[in-house]
Order: sequence, then C-alpha cells, then structure tokens
Amino acid sequence: MSFSNILIYWYLQNKRDLPWRNTKNPYFIWLSEIILQQTRVNQGLDYYTKFITSFPTIFDLANASEESVLKLWQGLGYYSRARNLHYSAKYIVKELNGNFPGCYNDLIKLKGVGDYTASAIASICFNEPTAVVDGNVYRVLARYFGLNTPINSTKGIKEFKQLSQLLQDPEKPDMHNQAIMEFGAVQCKPQNPDCNGCPLNNSCIAWQKNQVDSFPVKEKKKSVKKRYFNYLVICDIEGRILLKQRRNKDIWQGLYEFPLVETPNEIQQNELVNTPNFNKIVPNKKASISLFNTGDIIHKLTHQHLYTKFWIIEIDKKIDKSITWLEFEKYPVPILIHNFVENFKTKA
Repeated sequence: MSFSNILIYWYLQNKRDLPWRNTKNPYFIWLSEIILQQTRVNQGLDYYTKFITSFPTIFDLANASEESVLKLWQGLGYYSRARNLHYSAKYIVKELNGNFPGCYNDLIKLKGVGDYTASAIASICFNEPTAVVDGNVYRVLARYFGLNTPINSTKGIKEFKQLSQLLQDPEKPDMHNQAIMEFGAVQCKPQNPDCNGCPLNNSCIAWQKNQVDSFPVKEKKKSVKKRYFNYLVICDIEGRILLKQRRNKDIWQGLYEFPLVETPNEIQQNELVNTPNFNKIVPNKKASISLFNTGDIIHKLTHQHLYTKFWIIEIDKKIDKSITWLEFEKYPVPILIHNFVENFKTKA
C-alpha cells in the first residue's frame, strides 16, 4: 500500500466524529478551519457550534456587527482571525453575491486565508488536489522521512509543501488531507505518540532511529517581550464603570478594556498616580485607590507576556459615558479582562 492509502485506511477506521466532517458546505468548512487555527478541537467545537447557530449562513455573518462577532469569539484569542472572518464574509456577500470562491487561487485571496486554509477548503469542498500542511502534517512528515529542515524556516515551509504535494492522492485529495491531519492529531501526537500501534512504523525513520522526540525541528523562537499593564477599574458613586475600545494596531484591536496605563516596568501606587496618563484619566486626587491583585497577573501571548495589575478606583461623583456591570456583559473583552471581572464579582 502507498503512504496515502495507508493513511486513508487508518482514517476510515479511526477518525473522530466531528460536525464539519459531515458537510461539504464551504462556509462551514471555512468557519471550522479559521476557528481551529491556534485552537484545539475540544475548545473549538463549542465555538463552531455557537457560530453556525448564530450565523447559519454567510449572509448572517456578513450582516452582523463586528462587536457581536468579537463577543462570540471571546476567549479564543488571536482576535484578528475573527475580524478577518467578518471582513471576508462581507466581501463574499457584497462583491461575489454570496458565492463562495471555488478554487485555491481564489480562496487564498480572502483576508485571513493562507496556504493551509485555502488548500483545506479547495480539497475538502471542491476536490482540488492541493496538499495541506499544518502542524500535524509537519510532524508526521518530519518523523516519517527523518527531515531535519526547521519547519518554521523559509526553506522548511517550501520543502514540506512540495513533499506533501508529491504524496497527495489526486483521486482522493479530500480524504488524503483529512487523513494526514487526523493521523498527526490522534496517532502521531506531539507527546507520547502511539508508535507501537502505528501502521507506518516499519518505514518511519524517526521510529527506527529511536529519535521520535527529536522531530520536527524548529528554529529558535523569538524572544518574548514583557509589557506592564495597569488597568484602572474606575467605579463612580452609582457603581458604574468605564470601558475603552482598543483602536490601535496592537493586540486585541476592537475589543474593550478598562482605562489602561502601560509602563516600561512594574510600578507601585505612588508611582502610578504621578504618571501623566493616570492624571488624564483620574483627575480627582481624592479618589480611593486599592490594588485588587497582590501579585502581577501574567497573561502569556505568543511573543508577549503581560504583567498586569488591576487598580480599583472609587470616585464620589458620576462618570460620563459609564456603563453598569450588567451592560458590561454585552461588550467583547479580552479573556484577561473577563477573568478579572468574574473574580471581582465573587469577592465584591
């Protein structure tokens, strides 16, 4: 049996029952692929269900507000995925009359759609023999062929794509692509893969050389940037609070948060109240200030670690453009803010 046939046979016997595998609707497949970028299946499944329930067609998604899309996405992270999803939905509805692009070359033109997603949709929905290469595929191929080229290098990306295309079954591209991805997710896992029960172990170089844990190879990661966030949870005399929308091209664009004072390093209360930004936000010198969390809350992003303090500031007058805690629930916020609020409520 060929490499592809072995994988397809394994897939038919072992595949998980997932809702997006019961459809060829490109809108549903697209949704699932965008959600599953940087997200595990167990977590993404609930979000997929929420999205197709709230937006059963691409027209529903296109007509939704960005805030409602971001609110539904809340907790998944990498929010640019949601903004690009919404942008592309509007483009398809307005410019393509709601007709989903039907080939790789048109799919890859959509905002937020790269080689992997375009290949997945083209093969699964339109039977186009375009090979997918995701983290699971990198791992399977690197181990099986004993490839030392770093998968996050320009050379590696090109090399693995070419190899994956050579291995593609032109008659069953949809089955082949889903099979190799599922194989990497279930059998050839990053940690503790089931090598003893693997149908490819008699020809897997990594297994034969007892080097399974050495593949795939990656170049050294970029250094992690540290940022220091001081959130000002301002409560007025009526218990109302302030929220601000992040507008700059930075993390969490379009989401809401408490007024923020970002500093180059960790600071204490006496330093905080003397910063120009604090005085712009809280001009009342008699405000009551207390630190909610005794130690920094460290929120880890891909290349950034946020060292965060939440300062509770009580003001004895009304605040303009404030909202109630109940209204807060309607706003899309970073999970860091959401978790703080849930914790704050239990201690209030």
